Amino acid sequence: MKRLLFPLAALLAAATVHAQEWRTTWYAAPMPSWGAEFALPTMLPAALEGQTVRETLRTSVGGEQVRVTWSNRYGKTPLVIGEARLAATQEHGTQPASFRQSGSGVALTFAGQRSVSIAPGRSATSDAVRLPVAARQRLTVSTWLPQHTPLATFHWGAQQTAFTVGGNHVAAASLSGAQALTGRAFLSAVQVRGPAQRTLVALGDSITDGNGSTPDRNRRWPDQLADQAEGVVVLNAGISGARLLSNGMGEKAIARFEHDVLAQPGVDTVIVMLGINDIGWPGSAFAPQEPPATASAMIAGYRALIAAARARQVRIVGGTLLPFEGALHGTPFAGYHSAAKDRVRHEVNQWIRNSGEFDAVIDFDQHLRDPAHPARLLPAYDSGDHLHPSDAGYAEMARAAALITKQT
Repeated sequence: MKRLLFPLAALLAAATVHAQEWRTTWYAAPMPSWGAEFALPTMLPAALEGQTVRETLRTSVGGEQVRVTWSNRYGKTPLVIGEARLAATQEHGTQPASFRQSGSGVALTFAGQRSVSIAPGRSATSDAVRLPVAARQRLTVSTWLPQHTPLATFHWGAQQTAFTVGGNHVAAASLSGAQALTGRAFLSAVQVRGPAQRTLVALGDSITDGNGSTPDRNRRWPDQLADQAEGVVVLNAGISGARLLSNGMGEKAIARFEHDVLAQPGVDTVIVMLGINDIGWPGSAFAPQEPPATASAMIAGYRALIAAARARQVRIVGGTLLPFEGALHGTPFAGYHSAAKDRVRHEVNQWIRNSGEFDAVIDFDQHLRDPAHPARLLPAYDSGDHLHPSDAGYAEMARAAALITKQT
C-alpha cells in the first residue's frame, strides 16, 4: 500500500508558496430539484418570494479577500438576488450559528451593483471584498430574494441549518420569526485570496455529504480531514443520493466531474468514493425497475473518471465502499441491501484495492467494518441506519484520509 500512497503524499506535503491566489475554501455541489414522483421529499419549499435566506458555512483555509458564488445551474428562469451580505457567525445560547451573525457584516456587490440577475444555467460570483477570514472559520451568507424564485437548484440535506424570513433582513444580526431550512438554496461556493494552497476535492454521495453526522457541528469526514490537513484546501463535493453511473439526486459522476472537481482553482487531488447507490438503488423504492449493477460497468465508470483526471494532471484517489448489511432496514427502502448486492461491492472493492489504476487508495471499508462481522459497519461507527457512519465513523474516515497527507 505504501507504493500507492507515496505519490499523493509527496504532492500534498509540498511547501506552500507565497503567491496570492484565489482558492475555493468552501463548496456545496449544486443539484437539480425534483417533484413528488421521487421517493424522497426535497424538504424545502417549491419557491421563495420576498424572503431573506441565511446560510452558514465553515471555511477550509483563510485569506485576506473573499467572494461568494450562487448557482442557477438547473433553473428555468432567472435567479434575482436583490441584496447579499457576508458576516462572521456568533454563537448565541442554543440557537444554531446560522441564526445569528456578528453585526451587519459586509455588503456584497456584483460588478459594483448590489443586485444581480443570474440567467438559467449560469452562476454569479460577487465582487471581492476585503475581509480577513481564518481557516475553519464560520461565516454566514444572507441573500434577499425579492421575486418569486423556484428552488430549482439546491443542495439536499446539508447537515447545516439555514433560515428564511419574510422581508429584507440581510443586515440583521438576528432573525426574528425565522423558519428553518434543512438544505441549501443557490449558495454554492466561497473563495478566498491568500497564499496559494493545494486543493483536494472529495467527490462522493451522502457518506461524503455527512448524512448521519450531528447537524451544525461540521463533523462530515471532509470537515474533519480539513482539521488535520494543514496547508491543504479540502472541498466537499458530496451529493446525497449521488451515483457513479446514473443520474438521480444529482448528475452522474462523469457529468459533474468538470464543474464540481476539475474547475476548482488549484485542484491537484480528488478522492472518489462513489458507487454504493449504484449497487443499492436498483430494485429498491429508489429505482424499482432498474436492473442490478455490475462490477464491470462500475469499473468502466471509475476508469472514465481516472482518464478525465489524468488529462488535467489531477491525482485521483479511490476510496473503497463501506459495508452496508442491514442498510435502511425497517424503512420503505429496505431492499437497498442484499447478499447479491454485497458481492458486487466486494468485487468493486477488490478492483479498487488491487488494480493499481488509481494513484492511491484509501481502504475505508477496512477501517470501518466490524472485524467480527465484516459485512456490517462497526457498531461504534454506525449512525444507526447501517449505511451512514456516525460522528466517530466519520472521524475514522478522516484519519484514514489524512494518512495520505502525512506519508513521506
